[in-house]
Amino acid sequence: MITSTEFKEDVLTLAKEVGVEPREIHIRTMKRKWGSCSSKGRLTFNKMLLNESKEVRFKVILHELLHLKYPNHGKMFNSLLTTYLKKNIGTGDYGEIKDQQTPKGKGD
Repeated sequence: MITSTEFKEDVLTLAKEVGVEPREIHIRTMKRKWGSCSSKGRLTFNKMLLNESKEVRFKVILHELLHLKYPNHGKMFNSLLTTYLKKNIGTGDYGEIKDQQTPKGKGD
């Protein structure tokens, strides 16, 4: 599990790579989705992402950040998403996205 602060740092780091600047980043309980992006630049992520793997977090963060450039799931959005995923997922390179941390006392 990573902390909320670490997650937000990951979002900002990846935002620089993508070339966008989210106005707000929120983490809260969400029942039906991993994240959302408002037209005003507010990104909201499901609190459960803090427990997910680096790869899952990377995919969700990337998806929401790209909505700051392209608000729909049109050709340009999908093309950019595919390009970033092939570049990073294929190589296992998630940039500065943090690894999950092992809770104290487990696996030490």
